[in-house]
Amino acid sequence: MLYRRFEKWIDIFRDAPTEAPPTRVLAFYVYYLRQVWPSFAALLVVGLVGALIEVALFSYLSRIIDLAQGTPNVHFFSEHAGELAWMAVVALVLRPIFVGLHDLLVHQTISPGMTSMIRWQNHNYVLKQSLNFFQSDFAGRIAQRIMQTGNALRDSAVQAVDALWHVLIYAVSSLILFAEADWRLMIPLISWIVAYIIALYYFVPRVKERSVISSDAGSKLMGRIVDGYTNIATLKLFAHTNMEQRYAREAITEQTEKSQLASRVITSMDVAITTLNGLLIVGTTGLALWLWTQSLISVGAIALATGLVIRIVNMSGWIMWVVNGIFENIGMVQDGLQTIAQPVSVTDVKSAPTLKVDRGAVRFDNVDFHYGKGSKIIESLTLDIRPGEKIGLIGPSGAGKSTLVNLLLRLYDLPGGRILIDGQDIAHVSQESLRAQIGMITQDTSLLHRSIRENLLYGRPGASEAQLWDAVVKARADEFIPHLSDAQGRMGLDAHVGERGVKLSGGQRQRIAIARVLLKNAPILIMDEATSALDSEVEAAIQESLETLMQGKTVIAIAHRLSTIAKMDRLVVLEKGRIVELGNHRELLAHQGLYARLWHHQTGGFVGID
Repeated sequence: MLYRRFEKWIDIFRDAPTEAPPTRVLAFYVYYLRQVWPSFAALLVVGLVGALIEVALFSYLSRIIDLAQGTPNVHFFSEHAGELAWMAVVALVLRPIFVGLHDLLVHQTISPGMTSMIRWQNHNYVLKQSLNFFQSDFAGRIAQRIMQTGNALRDSAVQAVDALWHVLIYAVSSLILFAEADWRLMIPLISWIVAYIIALYYFVPRVKERSVISSDAGSKLMGRIVDGYTNIATLKLFAHTNMEQRYAREAITEQTEKSQLASRVITSMDVAITTLNGLLIVGTTGLALWLWTQSLISVGAIALATGLVIRIVNMSGWIMWVVNGIFENIGMVQDGLQTIAQPVSVTDVKSAPTLKVDRGAVRFDNVDFHYGKGSKIIESLTLDIRPGEKIGLIGPSGAGKSTLVNLLLRLYDLPGGRILIDGQDIAHVSQESLRAQIGMITQDTSLLHRSIRENLLYGRPGASEAQLWDAVVKARADEFIPHLSDAQGRMGLDAHVGERGVKLSGGQRQRIAIARVLLKNAPILIMDEATSALDSEVEAAIQESLETLMQGKTVIAIAHRLSTIAKMDRLVVLEKGRIVELGNHRELLAHQGLYARLWHHQTGGFVGID
C-alpha cells in the first residue's frame, strides 16, 4: 500500500496546461515542474532533513571523542546514556526513515511518474503536427527526442534538488561548526568554496555547450540507423550494404568526435577539482593540528574538521558529476526542444465545430497552394463536385492531383482560397471531424505493426465482429486472412502484420485497406490508385465491392491507369496545378486534348468504354 500510494501520486495522463510547451529551456522546465510541484516540495523537505542528519553524525563523532576524553571509563555510559541514546535514534531510526522517504519520492513517484507524464504530453503534442513535420525529419530522431527529453528533464531536476541541500547544508553547517571550534578553521574552507565556484563557473557552460552538440549528433545517428532499418528491403534489393555502412559510419564518427570534445572539458574539470580538494584536506588538517598544538582546539575538533573536510571532498566530486550530469541533461532537453516545441502549423480554430455532412458537396474555391518554395503547385483552382458525384483526377506526374486530395483532408493549410464541404469551410471545423467524414484508399498502403483486427478497427473502432468480417468478405480479403500467422503463433485476424505491413504482399495490404474504408463507410471517398497493387484477376473480383462502396458517396479518384476511372461521372484533367479539361470520357476524347493524348498513349486505341 505504501509503494502504491507513492506510485499513484502523479497523474501521468493529465492534460497539458497549455496547447503548446514553451520554446525556452527554463520555461520548459518550469512548465513540467509546476505540474508535479507537491512531489518536488516533499523532496526538498526530505532532502533538507536528510542533509542535516548527515552533518549531525559528524558533530556526534566530535562530541563522542570529547566526552570520552573528559569522562572516566566506568562512568561513561551512566553519565551520557540519554545523549548517546538520542545519537543512536538519529542513526538507526531517523536516518533510515528519511533515506527511505527520499528513495520513495525519487524511485516510486518522480522517476516513473514525471517521466511518463512528460512523454505522454509531448507525444500528444507532436501527433498534432502537420504531415510536413514528419516528412522533414527522421522518425527515429523524433521518437528518441520524445523519449530522452522526459528522462533528461527528470534527472536534472532531481539532481539539482539533491545537490542544492547537500551543498548549502554542508557548507553552512561546516562553517558554523568550524567557527565554534576556532574561527581560523573557516579560512581553508571559505577559500576552497570560492575556488570551487570559480571552477564550476568556468567549466559548466562549456560542458553544457558541448553536450548540446553531442546530443544533436546522437539524435542524428539514431535517425540514420532507424531509417536504414525501416527501409531494410530497399537496402537488400539494391545490394548497397557498404553504402549504408558508410552512411552510418559518418554519423558514428561525428557523434564520437562530439562526445570526445565534451569529455575533454569533463576531464579538465575533474583534474582541477581534485587539485582543489587536495589543498582543502592538507590546509584544514594542517591548520587543525597546529591549533591543537597551541591548545586552542580539542582532539574532537580535529576529528570533526578532518571528517567534515573528507566528506566535503567526497561530496564535491559527487557534486561535480551531478552538475555535469545536470548540464548534459539540460543539453538533451535543449536538443529535444528543437523537435518537441515546434509550433503546430495546421491548427483548429478556437472551439472549432464538428463538420456535418448531409449531402457531400465539395467546392474548391479559387484555391492556391505551394510548399513554401514560392512556385505554386495549385493555382487559382475552382471546382464544384455535386453530392454523390464520381470525379476522376487525371494528369501527368506533378500536376497537383495528390496535393489537391491532401488539401481536402487539410493536411496543409491554404495560403489562398478555401475548400467547402456542404457549405462549411474546412479551415473552420475540427480536423478530427473532417477526416472522420472522408474515407481514403491510397496507393502506398501502410499498416500499423499490430493485428489485422486492430488495423481494420481503425476504420470503425466500435464495429462488431460481424461488421468486421462483412467488410473483409466484400474486399475479398477472406481468401487469405484465415491462413495468416505470425512468429508468436497468432492466427487470422489476430496475426500481426509487421512494420508498415511488410509481412503481407502489396495486394493483401491493399485489400485490407479497402476493407478498412468499407468499415468506415464515410460519405466522401477518395481513391488514390486504389487498385494499383492488385493483379487484374483480383481487381476484377473486388470491382463490384468498390462499386458498392461508391454508391451514395461523393467520390474523388486518382489513377494513372485511365481505364479504371474512365466510367466516372466527370473527369478533371490537371496540368501544372490548373484545370485544363473537364468532362466525361467521351467528351474529352472528342475534344482531342491532353486527356485524349494520354488515353491513346496508354491504350493504343484498342480499349473501348461502353
